[in-house]
Amino acid sequence: MSVRALLRHRSYVALLSGRTVSLTGNAMASIAVAFAVLDLTGSATALGLVLAARSLPQVVFILLGGVISDRLPRHLVLVVTSVVSGLTQALAAGLVLSGHASVGWLAALGAINGASSAFVFPATAGLLPRTVPLDQLQTANVVLRMSSTSAQIAGVAGGGALVAAFGSGWGLAADAVSFLVAAGCFALVRIDPHERLESSNVLVELRDGWSAFRSRTWLWVVVLAFGIINAMQAAGFNTLGPKIADDSFGRQGWGFVLAADTAGAFLSGLVLLRVRFRRPLFVGMLGVLVWSPLMLVLASEPAVILIVVAAFVGGAGLELFGVGWDLSMQQHVPPELLSRVYAYDGLGSILAIPVGQALAGPAAAWLGVQEAVVLCAVVIMVVSLVTIAVPAVRRLQRTDLDQSATEPVRA
Repeated sequence: MSVRALLRHRSYVALLSGRTVSLTGNAMASIAVAFAVLDLTGSATALGLVLAARSLPQVVFILLGGVISDRLPRHLVLVVTSVVSGLTQALAAGLVLSGHASVGWLAALGAINGASSAFVFPATAGLLPRTVPLDQLQTANVVLRMSSTSAQIAGVAGGGALVAAFGSGWGLAADAVSFLVAAGCFALVRIDPHERLESSNVLVELRDGWSAFRSRTWLWVVVLAFGIINAMQAAGFNTLGPKIADDSFGRQGWGFVLAADTAGAFLSGLVLLRVRFRRPLFVGMLGVLVWSPLMLVLASEPAVILIVVAAFVGGAGLELFGVGWDLSMQQHVPPELLSRVYAYDGLGSILAIPVGQALAGPAAAWLGVQEAVVLCAVVIMVVSLVTIAVPAVRRLQRTDLDQSATEPVRA
Protein backbone atom coordinates (compact mmCIF):
# COMPACT_ATOMS: atom_id res chain seq x y z
CA MET A 1 0.00 0.00 0.00
CA SER A 2 1.47 3.32 -1.06
CA VAL A 3 2.14 6.23 1.27
CA ARG A 4 0.05 8.44 -1.01
CA ALA A 5 -2.99 6.25 -0.40
CA LEU A 6 -2.30 6.29 3.33
CA LEU A 7 -2.21 10.08 3.46
CA ARG A 8 -5.77 10.28 2.11
CA HIS A 9 -6.96 9.40 5.62
CA ARG A 10 -7.29 12.77 7.33
CA SER A 11 -7.43 11.42 10.86
CA TYR A 12 -4.18 9.53 10.35
CA VAL A 13 -2.53 12.65 8.90
CA ALA A 14 -3.71 14.64 11.93
CA LEU A 15 -2.30 12.03 14.33
CA LEU A 16 0.95 11.83 12.38
CA SER A 17 1.31 15.62 12.31
CA GLY A 18 0.61 16.00 16.01
CA ARG A 19 3.11 13.34 17.05
CA THR A 20 5.80 14.69 14.72
CA VAL A 21 5.44 18.25 15.99
CA SER A 22 5.37 17.30 19.67
CA LEU A 23 8.36 14.94 19.38
CA THR A 24 10.37 17.65 17.63
CA GLY A 25 9.63 20.01 20.51
CA ASN A 26 10.43 17.35 23.10
CA ALA A 27 13.84 16.76 21.55
CA MET A 28 14.51 20.49 21.76
CA ALA A 29 13.38 20.54 25.38
CA SER A 30 15.73 17.72 26.39
CA ILE A 31 18.66 19.98 25.50
CA ALA A 32 17.05 23.13 26.91
CA VAL A 33 16.29 21.58 30.31
CA ALA A 34 19.78 20.16 30.64
CA PHE A 35 21.49 23.48 30.02
CA ALA A 36 18.94 25.43 32.07
CA VAL A 37 19.75 23.33 35.13
CA LEU A 38 23.48 23.44 34.49
CA ASP A 39 23.34 27.23 34.08
CA LEU A 40 21.59 27.47 37.45
CA THR A 41 23.74 25.06 39.44
CA GLY A 42 26.56 23.58 37.37
CA SER A 43 25.67 20.30 39.09
CA ALA A 44 25.15 16.97 37.33
CA THR A 45 23.39 15.76 40.48
CA ALA A 46 20.82 18.56 40.23
CA LEU A 47 20.27 17.72 36.56
CA GLY A 48 19.72 14.08 37.44
CA LEU A 49 17.11 15.04 40.03
CA VAL A 50 15.21 17.19 37.53
CA LEU A 51 15.27 14.43 34.91
CA ALA A 52 14.18 11.83 37.47
CA ALA A 53 11.33 14.10 38.56
CA ARG A 54 9.94 13.82 35.03
CA SER A 55 10.63 10.09 34.58
CA LEU A 56 9.14 8.80 37.83
CA PRO A 57 5.56 10.00 37.16
CA GLN A 58 5.67 8.26 33.79
CA VAL A 59 6.19 4.96 35.58
CA VAL A 60 3.54 5.72 38.20
CA PHE A 61 0.81 6.86 35.81
CA ILE A 62 1.27 4.80 32.65
CA LEU A 63 -1.20 2.09 33.72
CA LEU A 64 -3.79 4.73 34.58
CA GLY A 65 -3.05 6.23 31.17
CA GLY A 66 -4.03 2.93 29.60
CA VAL A 67 -7.32 2.82 31.51
CA ILE A 68 -8.24 6.41 30.66
CA SER A 69 -7.32 5.92 27.00
CA ASP A 70 -9.64 2.91 26.78
CA ARG A 71 -12.41 4.74 28.66
CA LEU A 72 -12.40 8.10 26.83
CA PRO A 73 -11.96 9.16 23.18
CA ARG A 74 -8.24 8.71 22.67
CA HIS A 75 -7.74 11.74 20.48
CA LEU A 76 -9.26 13.93 23.19
CA VAL A 77 -6.88 12.37 25.73
CA LEU A 78 -4.05 13.50 23.45
CA VAL A 79 -5.53 17.00 23.16
CA VAL A 80 -5.75 17.42 26.94
CA THR A 81 -2.30 16.01 27.66
CA SER A 82 -0.76 18.21 24.95
CA VAL A 83 -2.37 21.33 26.41
CA VAL A 84 -1.20 20.44 29.94
CA SER A 85 2.34 19.74 28.72
CA GLY A 86 2.35 22.94 26.67
CA LEU A 87 1.30 25.05 29.65
CA THR A 88 3.93 23.52 31.94
CA GLN A 89 6.66 24.14 29.38
CA ALA A 90 5.43 27.69 28.80
CA LEU A 91 5.63 28.37 32.54
CA ALA A 92 9.11 26.84 32.71
CA ALA A 93 10.21 28.98 29.75
CA GLY A 94 8.84 32.11 31.43
CA LEU A 95 10.70 31.34 34.66
CA VAL A 96 14.00 30.74 32.84
CA LEU A 97 13.68 33.80 30.60
CA SER A 98 12.73 36.06 33.52
CA GLY A 99 15.55 34.80 35.72
CA HIS A 100 13.20 33.34 38.36
CA ALA A 101 13.82 29.65 37.64
CA SER A 102 15.02 27.26 40.33
CA VAL A 103 15.74 23.55 40.48
CA GLY A 104 12.63 23.06 42.58
CA TRP A 105 10.39 24.81 40.08
CA LEU A 106 11.88 22.97 37.11
CA ALA A 107 11.54 19.63 38.90
CA ALA A 108 7.92 20.31 39.86
CA LEU A 109 6.94 21.37 36.36
CA GLY A 110 8.84 18.41 34.94
CA ALA A 111 6.88 16.08 37.20
CA ILE A 112 3.57 17.46 35.91
CA ASN A 113 4.84 17.15 32.35
CA GLY A 114 5.95 13.56 32.98
CA ALA A 115 2.59 12.61 34.47
CA SER A 116 0.86 14.07 31.43
CA SER A 117 3.15 12.26 29.00
CA ALA A 118 2.34 8.91 30.66
CA PHE A 119 -1.04 9.04 28.89
CA VAL A 120 0.42 9.70 25.43
CA PHE A 121 1.92 6.29 24.60
CA PRO A 122 -1.18 4.16 25.36
CA ALA A 123 -3.51 6.72 23.77
CA THR A 124 -1.47 6.94 20.56
CA ALA A 125 -0.98 3.18 20.32
CA GLY A 126 -4.68 2.55 20.75
CA LEU A 127 -5.74 5.31 18.36
CA LEU A 128 -3.54 4.58 15.34
CA PRO A 129 -5.29 1.35 14.21
CA ARG A 130 -8.61 3.22 14.12
CA THR A 131 -7.37 5.85 11.69
CA VAL A 132 -6.58 3.54 8.73
CA PRO A 133 -8.01 0.38 7.15
CA LEU A 134 -6.56 -2.93 8.30
CA ASP A 135 -4.63 -3.53 5.08
CA GLN A 136 -2.79 -0.19 5.50
CA LEU A 137 -1.82 -0.73 9.13
CA GLN A 138 1.77 -1.80 8.46
CA THR A 139 2.43 1.21 6.24
CA ALA A 140 0.86 3.48 8.86
CA ASN A 141 3.15 2.11 11.58
CA VAL A 142 6.25 2.41 9.40
CA VAL A 143 5.52 6.01 8.40
CA LEU A 144 4.79 7.04 12.00
CA ARG A 145 8.02 5.45 13.23
CA MET A 146 10.11 7.04 10.48
CA SER A 147 8.49 10.40 11.11
CA SER A 148 9.14 10.10 14.86
CA THR A 149 12.82 9.34 14.29
CA SER A 150 13.14 12.27 11.88
CA ALA A 151 11.45 14.55 14.39
CA GLN A 152 13.84 13.60 17.16
CA ILE A 153 16.88 14.12 14.95
CA ALA A 154 15.60 17.50 13.76
CA GLY A 155 14.64 18.49 17.30
CA VAL A 156 18.06 17.70 18.75
CA ALA A 157 19.83 19.58 15.96
CA GLY A 158 17.43 22.52 16.08
CA GLY A 159 17.34 22.59 19.86
CA GLY A 160 21.09 22.68 20.10
CA ALA A 161 21.29 25.59 17.68
CA LEU A 162 18.44 27.47 19.36
CA VAL A 163 19.81 27.08 22.87
CA ALA A 164 23.32 28.01 21.76
CA ALA A 165 22.11 31.14 19.98
CA PHE A 166 19.35 32.42 22.28
CA GLY A 167 19.42 30.45 25.54
CA SER A 168 17.57 27.59 27.24
CA GLY A 169 14.39 29.55 27.83
CA TRP A 170 13.68 29.82 24.13
CA GLY A 171 14.18 26.07 23.71
CA LEU A 172 11.51 25.47 26.35
CA ALA A 173 9.26 28.05 24.68
CA ALA A 174 9.60 26.22 21.36
CA ASP A 175 8.54 22.99 23.09
CA ALA A 176 5.51 24.75 24.59
CA VAL A 177 4.43 25.97 21.16
CA SER A 178 4.93 22.49 19.69
CA PHE A 179 2.57 20.97 22.26
CA LEU A 180 -0.14 23.52 21.55
CA VAL A 181 0.19 23.00 17.80
CA ALA A 182 0.02 19.24 18.40
CA ALA A 183 -3.17 19.69 20.43
CA GLY A 184 -4.73 21.43 17.43
CA CYS A 185 -3.71 18.56 15.17
CA PHE A 186 -5.14 15.91 17.51
CA ALA A 187 -8.42 17.84 17.71
CA LEU A 188 -8.86 17.26 13.97
CA VAL A 189 -8.99 13.46 14.37
CA ARG A 190 -12.41 12.13 13.45
CA ILE A 191 -13.10 8.43 14.04
CA ASP A 192 -16.10 6.27 14.86
CA PRO A 193 -16.43 5.78 18.62
CA HIS A 194 -15.14 2.46 19.92
CA GLU A 195 -16.69 0.44 22.71
CA ARG A 196 -16.30 2.28 25.99
CA LEU A 197 -15.53 0.82 29.40
CA GLU A 198 -18.66 0.46 31.51
CA SER A 199 -16.92 -0.04 34.85
CA SER A 200 -16.01 2.98 36.95
CA ASN A 201 -13.56 0.93 39.01
CA VAL A 202 -10.00 1.56 37.85
CA LEU A 203 -8.75 -1.60 39.56
CA VAL A 204 -11.29 -3.72 37.70
CA GLU A 205 -10.24 -2.15 34.41
CA LEU A 206 -6.57 -2.75 35.18
CA ARG A 207 -7.38 -6.37 36.02
CA ASP A 208 -9.18 -6.78 32.70
CA GLY A 209 -6.16 -5.35 30.91
CA TRP A 210 -3.86 -7.68 32.83
CA SER A 211 -6.05 -10.67 31.95
CA ALA A 212 -5.83 -9.76 28.26
CA PHE A 213 -2.07 -9.36 28.63
CA ARG A 214 -1.30 -12.65 30.37
CA SER A 215 -3.77 -14.73 28.33
CA ARG A 216 -1.72 -14.20 25.15
CA THR A 217 1.44 -16.27 25.46
CA TRP A 218 3.24 -14.53 22.59
CA LEU A 219 2.62 -11.16 24.25
CA TRP A 220 3.85 -11.78 27.79
CA VAL A 221 6.77 -13.89 26.57
CA VAL A 222 8.07 -11.06 24.35
CA VAL A 223 7.52 -8.40 27.04
CA LEU A 224 9.34 -10.58 29.59
CA ALA A 225 12.15 -11.12 27.09
CA PHE A 226 12.44 -7.40 26.46
CA GLY A 227 12.58 -6.73 30.17
CA ILE A 228 15.94 -8.52 29.99
CA ILE A 229 16.94 -7.28 26.52
CA ASN A 230 16.28 -3.63 27.37
CA ALA A 231 18.32 -3.93 30.56
CA MET A 232 21.23 -5.47 28.66
CA GLN A 233 21.02 -2.87 25.90
CA ALA A 234 20.88 -0.02 28.41
CA ALA A 235 23.92 -1.40 30.21
CA GLY A 236 26.09 -2.69 27.38
CA PHE A 237 25.39 -0.21 24.61
CA ASN A 238 23.89 2.98 26.00
CA THR A 239 26.01 3.17 29.17
CA LEU A 240 29.26 1.32 28.48
CA GLY A 241 29.35 2.06 24.74
CA PRO A 242 30.28 5.73 25.19
CA LYS A 243 32.98 4.65 27.68
CA ILE A 244 34.58 2.38 25.07
CA ALA A 245 34.30 5.14 22.49
CA ASP A 246 35.96 7.64 24.83
CA ASP A 247 38.85 5.25 25.44
CA SER A 248 39.36 4.22 21.81
CA PHE A 249 37.82 5.66 18.65
CA GLY A 250 36.52 8.91 20.15
CA ARG A 251 33.29 10.82 20.68
CA GLN A 252 32.94 11.83 17.05
CA GLY A 253 33.15 8.17 16.11
CA TRP A 254 30.38 7.39 18.60
CA GLY A 255 28.24 9.99 16.88
CA PHE A 256 28.83 8.14 13.60
CA VAL A 257 27.76 4.88 15.25
CA LEU A 258 24.48 6.36 16.48
CA ALA A 259 23.85 7.98 13.10
CA ALA A 260 24.44 4.65 11.35
CA ASP A 261 21.98 2.94 13.67
CA THR A 262 19.33 5.52 12.70
CA ALA A 263 20.17 5.21 9.01
CA GLY A 264 19.72 1.44 9.20
CA ALA A 265 16.31 1.90 10.78
CA PHE A 266 15.35 4.25 7.96
CA LEU A 267 16.40 1.77 5.29
CA SER A 268 14.46 -0.98 7.01
CA GLY A 269 11.42 1.30 7.15
CA LEU A 270 11.64 1.98 3.42
CA VAL A 271 11.73 -1.77 2.75
CA LEU A 272 8.74 -2.35 5.02
CA LEU A 273 6.72 0.16 3.04
CA ARG A 274 6.67 -2.46 0.28
CA VAL A 275 7.34 -5.85 1.90
CA ARG A 276 4.88 -7.59 4.17
CA PHE A 277 5.85 -10.58 6.30
CA ARG A 278 3.36 -13.33 7.05
CA ARG A 279 4.83 -13.74 10.57
CA PRO A 280 5.95 -10.22 11.52
CA LEU A 281 6.70 -11.03 15.17
CA PHE A 282 8.97 -13.93 14.23
CA VAL A 283 10.81 -11.73 11.72
CA GLY A 284 11.03 -8.98 14.32
CA MET A 285 12.70 -11.27 16.86
CA LEU A 286 15.18 -12.29 14.16
CA GLY A 287 15.87 -8.57 13.79
CA VAL A 288 16.72 -8.34 17.50
CA LEU A 289 19.12 -11.24 17.03
CA VAL A 290 20.75 -9.34 14.16
CA TRP A 291 21.25 -6.29 16.39
CA SER A 292 23.13 -8.07 19.19
CA PRO A 293 26.46 -8.63 17.30
CA LEU A 294 26.91 -4.84 17.32
CA MET A 295 28.01 -5.04 20.95
CA LEU A 296 30.44 -7.86 20.21
CA VAL A 297 32.04 -5.73 17.50
CA LEU A 298 32.07 -2.73 19.84
CA ALA A 299 33.83 -4.70 22.58
CA SER A 300 36.59 -5.83 20.24
CA GLU A 301 37.59 -2.20 19.57
CA PRO A 302 38.15 -2.50 15.80
CA ALA A 303 38.31 0.36 13.31
CA VAL A 304 35.29 2.63 13.70
CA ILE A 305 34.08 1.78 10.18
CA LEU A 306 33.38 -1.80 11.26
CA ILE A 307 31.31 -0.62 14.23
CA VAL A 308 29.43 1.78 11.95
CA VAL A 309 28.55 -1.07 9.56
CA ALA A 310 27.42 -3.25 12.49
CA ALA A 311 25.30 -0.37 13.82
CA PHE A 312 23.67 0.12 10.41
CA VAL A 313 22.72 -3.56 10.20
CA GLY A 314 21.59 -3.58 13.83
CA GLY A 315 19.40 -0.51 13.38
CA ALA A 316 17.69 -2.18 10.43
CA GLY A 317 17.06 -5.26 12.55
CA LEU A 318 15.53 -3.38 15.46
CA GLU A 319 13.17 -1.55 13.11
CA LEU A 320 11.91 -4.93 11.91
CA PHE A 321 10.99 -5.72 15.49
CA GLY A 322 9.35 -2.36 16.17
CA VAL A 323 7.02 -2.63 13.20
CA GLY A 324 6.36 -6.34 13.74
CA TRP A 325 5.52 -5.79 17.39
CA ASP A 326 3.12 -2.92 16.78
CA LEU A 327 1.37 -4.79 13.99
CA SER A 328 0.99 -7.94 16.12
CA MET A 329 -0.42 -5.96 19.05
CA GLN A 330 -2.84 -3.98 16.91
CA GLN A 331 -4.15 -7.02 15.05
CA HIS A 332 -4.40 -9.52 17.93
CA VAL A 333 -5.55 -7.41 20.90
CA PRO A 334 -9.20 -6.21 20.96
CA PRO A 335 -9.45 -2.44 20.29
CA GLU A 336 -11.26 -1.76 23.55
CA LEU A 337 -8.33 -3.28 25.51
CA LEU A 338 -5.45 -2.08 23.36
CA SER A 339 -4.39 0.99 25.34
CA ARG A 340 -4.32 -0.93 28.62
CA VAL A 341 -2.29 -3.77 27.13
CA TYR A 342 0.13 -1.29 25.58
CA ALA A 343 0.45 0.33 29.00
CA TYR A 344 1.58 -2.96 30.54
CA ASP A 345 4.04 -3.33 27.68
CA GLY A 346 5.33 0.21 28.21
CA LEU A 347 5.66 -0.28 31.96
CA GLY A 348 7.87 -3.32 31.43
CA SER A 349 10.12 -1.35 29.08
CA ILE A 350 10.43 1.68 31.37
CA LEU A 351 11.23 -0.37 34.47
CA ALA A 352 13.98 -2.37 32.77
CA ILE A 353 16.10 0.52 31.52
CA PRO A 354 17.24 2.04 34.84
CA VAL A 355 18.03 -1.46 36.13
CA GLY A 356 20.49 -1.96 33.30
CA GLN A 357 21.97 1.48 33.75
CA ALA A 358 22.47 0.87 37.47
CA LEU A 359 24.14 -2.51 36.90
CA ALA A 360 26.49 -1.35 34.15
CA GLY A 361 29.07 0.24 36.42
CA PRO A 362 29.36 -2.62 38.94
CA ALA A 363 29.50 -5.18 36.11
CA ALA A 364 32.27 -3.26 34.35
CA ALA A 365 34.23 -2.94 37.60
CA TRP A 366 33.91 -6.66 38.28
CA LEU A 367 34.44 -8.08 34.79
CA GLY A 368 36.03 -5.26 32.83
CA VAL A 369 34.25 -2.92 30.40
CA GLN A 370 34.71 -5.02 27.25
CA GLU A 371 33.88 -8.24 29.05
CA ALA A 372 30.68 -6.73 30.49
CA VAL A 373 29.58 -5.60 27.02
CA VAL A 374 30.23 -9.09 25.61
CA LEU A 375 28.18 -10.61 28.43
CA CYS A 376 25.27 -8.26 27.63
CA ALA A 377 25.44 -9.22 23.95
CA VAL A 378 25.44 -12.94 24.74
CA VAL A 379 22.46 -12.57 27.08
CA ILE A 380 20.51 -10.75 24.34
CA MET A 381 21.33 -13.50 21.84
CA VAL A 382 20.28 -16.28 24.22
CA VAL A 383 17.05 -14.53 25.25
CA SER A 384 16.19 -13.82 21.60
CA LEU A 385 16.75 -17.46 20.60
CA VAL A 386 14.67 -18.75 23.52
CA THR A 387 11.87 -16.34 22.59
CA ILE A 388 11.96 -17.40 18.94
CA ALA A 389 11.71 -21.03 20.06
CA VAL A 390 8.33 -20.39 21.72
CA PRO A 391 5.68 -21.66 19.26
CA ALA A 392 3.20 -18.89 20.08
CA VAL A 393 5.81 -16.30 19.06
CA ARG A 394 7.17 -18.14 16.05
CA ARG A 395 3.78 -19.01 14.54
CA LEU A 396 1.78 -15.82 15.13
CA GLN A 397 0.50 -14.61 11.74
CA ARG A 398 -0.86 -11.30 10.57
CA THR A 399 -4.62 -11.09 10.04
CA ASP A 400 -4.73 -8.93 6.90
CA LEU A 401 -3.26 -11.34 4.35
CA ASP A 402 -4.74 -10.61 0.93
CA GLN A 403 -3.76 -12.74 -2.00
CA SER A 404 -4.59 -9.91 -4.39
CA ALA A 405 -2.22 -7.46 -2.69
CA THR A 406 0.55 -6.01 -4.82
CA GLU A 407 3.17 -6.13 -2.06
CA PRO A 408 5.07 -9.39 -1.66
CA VAL A 409 4.12 -11.43 1.39
CA ARG A 410 7.03 -13.35 2.84
CA ALA A 411 7.29 -16.04 5.49
